[in-house]
Amino acid sequence: MKNSINFVVSLVMALALVSCKKENPIVVKEESKLNEATFQGNDNTIKIYTIKNSHNLSATFTNYGQRLVSLMVPDRAGKFKDVVLGFYTLEEYKKASENYFGSTIGRYGNRIANGKFSIGNQQYSLATNNASNHLHGGIDGFNDVIWNVKQLAENKLEFSRISPDMEEGYPGDLKVKVTYTLTNDNELKMDYEATTNKATVINLTHHSFFNLKGEGEGDINSHILTVNADSYTPINKFFIPTGKIEKVASTPFDFRKGKPIGVDLKNKNEQLANGLGYDHNFVLNANPKNSEGLVFAAKVEEPESGRVMEIFTNEPGLQFYGGNFLDGKTKGKSGKPFVYRGAFCLETQHFPNSPNQPNFPTTLLNPGETYQSICIYKFTVNP
Repeated sequence: MKNSINFVVSLVMALALVSCKKENPIVVKEESKLNEATFQGNDNTIKIYTIKNSHNLSATFTNYGQRLVSLMVPDRAGKFKDVVLGFYTLEEYKKASENYFGSTIGRYGNRIANGKFSIGNQQYSLATNNASNHLHGGIDGFNDVIWNVKQLAENKLEFSRISPDMEEGYPGDLKVKVTYTLTNDNELKMDYEATTNKATVINLTHHSFFNLKGEGEGDINSHILTVNADSYTPINKFFIPTGKIEKVASTPFDFRKGKPIGVDLKNKNEQLANGLGYDHNFVLNANPKNSEGLVFAAKVEEPESGRVMEIFTNEPGLQFYGGNFLDGKTKGKSGKPFVYRGAFCLETQHFPNSPNQPNFPTTLLNPGETYQSICIYKFTVNP
């Protein structure tokens, strides 16, 4: 009788343990190997900074280019992995053929045709660094400068600088502040703010390369992407918007119901050919919105790990880039190559070449006005 009771008690305890494991997966925290010494320049002005929340999520930045170097996120089993492409050393960032890993982009994210725009009767000529066009702020954009940093809390960082008048050809002394908060809702929230003393244009964004399976873990073609957009802006062969706004319905650009990123890549489509895949701006719908009044922009689900990333913003557009220029020649923190289409970028933004397209939302910032942009990357898991 005693043995029977012991058996029953043991069985109940075992079932309870199994139940607990299902509801509360064991957290396996993969520690980052980042070392501040590898990021310091000759004058020790380049450093790394880490923010954390109460759920063990962590984000590490460097003030060189205001780059997100590491973002540790759990899968459905509680195992943490770094989901952004990047490097352990400053030199690797500087030598990489891809200039923008994890960086803040400015003064103007995306392209401006022929590096020229006008404000009133005044024409401005910008640095051209993408054939004859201006891309992502120019030759020495915000991704290549050293930012001032304040650690405001364990879960909050503030970066700031003054972009001087005519830097890369842009008018006005532009005061920029970007605050990153890692909330206990597992959101990485980015608050952008800027003022100017002379009329200028501005379009700031964030350029992390994501792979929700983990950095260096193959391509992202099986990730399921949903984009809350009925329309997009077609481009020419130089990646410049034609000025038209076209419907996504019945095209490979219809992600409204969610589909694997790679499912339509082999379709014969002029826009896929022009972009060498997906490298296009989507015109976000005005609804639905979250509790903060920010529009739901997109969701990415990775079936194998269960990781989910949702994006919310106050911006009118979202640039989706599918890693078309990654070629496997570069290795990152995992020691694994960044293969062709081994990451995706989802950049909240105003539209490319807006200063030259009067039918696009304006990017003009005048003295006395404050530019404000918000982007949230929220992480959850599917069961």
